[in-house]
Amino acid sequence: MLWENKQSIALSVKKAFGTLKKVEKMINDDIYCADIAQQINATIWLLKSANNKLLENHIKCCWADKLLSKNKKEIDDFVKELIRVRDVSTRK
Repeated sequence: MLWENKQSIALSVKKAFGTLKKVEKMINDDIYCADIAQQINATIWLLKSANNKLLENHIKCCWADKLLSKNKKEIDDFVKELIRVRDVSTRK
């Protein structure tokens, strides 16, 4: 993993974890629903951001090697992985 991405991903995950702890407290304290929803959306955004950075890193570091491979199985596996990751990341 690229060092600069690793730090950025870790920070986003740490912030998301802190926000989730805040959401749990807000629920227990019967805070206004819209305020809780806003914090949940913030958490989702942080995790999506971390996931996008992770996928970008994976493409630059791992997929590039696979795509340039002379091994047909590695290329086929790469295509299957790309489709699987796309399917998971676009699921609603």
